[in-house]
Amino acid sequence: MKWSLIASVALGCAAALLASNTVVGQDAAGRTNGKTAPKPATKSDAKSDAKPDAKLPVKEKPATRTPNIIFIQAEATGWSSTSVDMDGEPPSHARGPELTPNLSKLASEGMRFSDFYVTAPRCTPSRSSWVTGISPAKMHMTYQNEGGANRREEGNGGSYNLMRMIPPEVEEYLPKGVQTTGDVLRELGYGTAHFGKWHAGRADPKANGFDASDGPNSNQGPERGVAPNPKQCTEIVDKGIAFMREQLKAGKPFFVQISHYGFGAEEEATPASLEVARKVAPGVSGKPLGAIAGQHDMDLQLGRLRAALAEMGVADNTYIFFSADHGAQGGGGGGGGGGARGGGRNAANPPLSGAKGSVSEGGIRVPFIAHGPGIPAGVVSNVRATGMDLLPTLRDLAGKPVGKPFEMPKEPDAQLSVEGGSLVSVLMTSGEHAGKGKVARTREEIVIHFPHYDLNNGGPASAIYLGQYKLVRNYDADTRKLFDIAKDRGEANDLASSMPEKVKELEEKLDAYLKAVKARMPRVNPDAGKAPADGGTSGDSAGGTPTTPTNPDGARPGGGQRRGGQGGGGGGQGGGRRRQQEQQGQNPPANPPANPPASPPANPPTTPPADKPTDPQISVMNDQVLLGGAA
Repeated sequence: MKWSLIASVALGCAAALLASNTVVGQDAAGRTNGKTAPKPATKSDAKSDAKPDAKLPVKEKPATRTPNIIFIQAEATGWSSTSVDMDGEPPSHARGPELTPNLSKLASEGMRFSDFYVTAPRCTPSRSSWVTGISPAKMHMTYQNEGGANRREEGNGGSYNLMRMIPPEVEEYLPKGVQTTGDVLRELGYGTAHFGKWHAGRADPKANGFDASDGPNSNQGPERGVAPNPKQCTEIVDKGIAFMREQLKAGKPFFVQISHYGFGAEEEATPASLEVARKVAPGVSGKPLGAIAGQHDMDLQLGRLRAALAEMGVADNTYIFFSADHGAQGGGGGGGGGGARGGGRNAANPPLSGAKGSVSEGGIRVPFIAHGPGIPAGVVSNVRATGMDLLPTLRDLAGKPVGKPFEMPKEPDAQLSVEGGSLVSVLMTSGEHAGKGKVARTREEIVIHFPHYDLNNGGPASAIYLGQYKLVRNYDADTRKLFDIAKDRGEANDLASSMPEKVKELEEKLDAYLKAVKARMPRVNPDAGKAPADGGTSGDSAGGTPTTPTNPDGARPGGGQRRGGQGGGGGGQGGGRRRQQEQQGQNPPANPPANPPASPPANPPTTPPADKPTDPQISVMNDQVLLGGAA
């Protein structure tokens, strides 16, 4: 009853404040119809990662004032988790229109990207890239923070004694001296704030460029031991609106990052949203229903946010970006199915294969919507983009003079050099060129490096995108798979055997990139399949044959400084259930690959900065990561 009342009040307030604008769910006469009426999408055919074309006409921004910027980040929201049809092509795989009507309205008034990728299928590595414009591979932040009794670090290698590969260690802090979106915009005179789930290293957002925050929160939120939602879904927006008002009163533009927590059990969603979810997905219950209902709860908060912007008189001078940290949970890695366009049903991310924890499309291809002055309405862009592009894009939009191009780094492979490129040349084009254009990055290819076992993902893997092709290298299975991702987003047709030259070309580029950024690699476990009683050493020991050397002397880094665990106890050949069966003697263990994949050498792991305070909000993972980790 309480939550139904709150939801009703929130909806009433939003409707009243938006009275001067077109209200989602009404026809031209103002009658409520319960459906969205998005503008026809303009299809862009550009698929490019190369340098910008200066000849494309750029639409002038109507606002001459310094624009405000809001970035809304959802948790575990897949390409088809909302009501927005991300590519505008039939058949639509979006949820029903009543689930996220405010997001649909945002998309119909702005630009959506059909081919948008995060840099990792897990929270910490993805979020770290969003705020820095740098890949997890270069920052050595390829897995999420772990803590508590189940921390996977030195001396706790039992999780790996049956695995073919030993994942690398990860850093727990953003690199010392790195600039974040908060830093860049604060230097341009913005008031900057982050509210909600941070999970981009252990340090407080205030230590990373944000003037205000509610703490270095991970999955459990600011009130540890209490599920953050539905309470925090509303409170982080309350805090964001209050901060915006403060900045406007002070005469400053604002940059506010609102990052929602994940929705798990049904109790974490409001009763009103659960009813909507039951209509959208009849027959679903438990955690999946809670996740679907959570989309509606977040959507209500988007409505509140836009209503507040209208009331403050800054709606026409504010950019809003919406995306997610990774795909929805469910299913596993590997080949999707259902034909060339990937029409088969994956429980989490149809029509894409795979899900959270996997470098398959379902784990890393997510929604991205941009709305604001100068961005044409109702456009679907096919330009390939990535979370690393946010920082340069915001810098271009906020630059003084406005639109000053983001400068490419002189040393692109240096650890603190931004790898992403500005999307302004795509966002600000109009007419027949709307949604087209090219993005200038340090490299033409895009690499996703996730050298960890996780959520039955098939094992540590790297993926590289170049043009229409995607190559996936799995270190556990010692395989390479090639997909024409432009035609086969379900990854159903492996072209590796028929196009060996393309495989060679992409693998050479992948190796060159990993070597250049000194990526840490998984190494062969000599004791794979052996229990300690059989004479096997800990899978976390330094005795494994490294695919990549760690320190020059082959030893683990010392000094007593904490590093992150190595990530993921599952995956491999069948994941957690097989591991349990092997431990019980029910299945014979898999043997290590006869020919481990060659990998580039990594640099010695860097020491976490001593001046960074320990984050009291540690994300506690446990061995049920195989069945669904929260990060």
